[in-house]
Amino acid sequence: MSAPLVLAADVETELVEKRSRFLTRLHRVESVEQADGLLRAARAEHPDARHHCTALVLAETAQRALVHRSNDDGEPAGTAGMPMLQALLQAQLVDTFAIVIRYFGGTKLGAGGLIRAYTAGIEQAVAAATLLRRTELVVAQIEVSPADVGSAENAVRIWAGSHGAQVEPTQYSTRRALLTVLVDPADLASLTEDTARWSSGRVEVHAVGRRTADVPR
Repeated sequence: MSAPLVLAADVETELVEKRSRFLTRLHRVESVEQADGLLRAARAEHPDARHHCTALVLAETAQRALVHRSNDDGEPAGTAGMPMLQALLQAQLVDTFAIVIRYFGGTKLGAGGLIRAYTAGIEQAVAAATLLRRTELVVAQIEVSPADVGSAENAVRIWAGSHGAQVEPTQYSTRRALLTVLVDPADLASLTEDTARWSSGRVEVHAVGRRTADVPR
């Protein structure tokens, strides 16, 4: 299964279908309570809209189970919230709250037309969004002497830049400098080999754990 995706930032798009306006908002969220607050804000901002349909996907964590929710908000059952939810799932998005704010244009779209419009609204917003890939990275640490930290940081950053790895701020003590790199498990061997090369075998890479991170696709 492919890694899930998350929003880098919230996004809003607009779709017009037979004079009905569909304003689609995608929000990155961490809880049901946060999503509820965003819905209240949308209702307050657009009090004249006919419908505020929603879909929510929250990833499973140690504190909660996977969350899938949707609401048609007065549209015929199954024509709005569920198509929106299915579009989010199809896009492999998690920790995402979608609101489609509909201003009725005077022409009924029918069940099929509504499903297509709400689905298209989500798909259009997803296409406009910047997405990150959620993955599990190895926490790799490299210990060097304070005298060698400058050359070590330069070598590690060059390697990280060519492999899409994340370098954290160096930690210092009186006897050592500790470099930490968040690296894809598949690239750990490459980091180890590169470190052995620039240090002439004097420095080793130690994998000390794993961390979930959101990285560019």
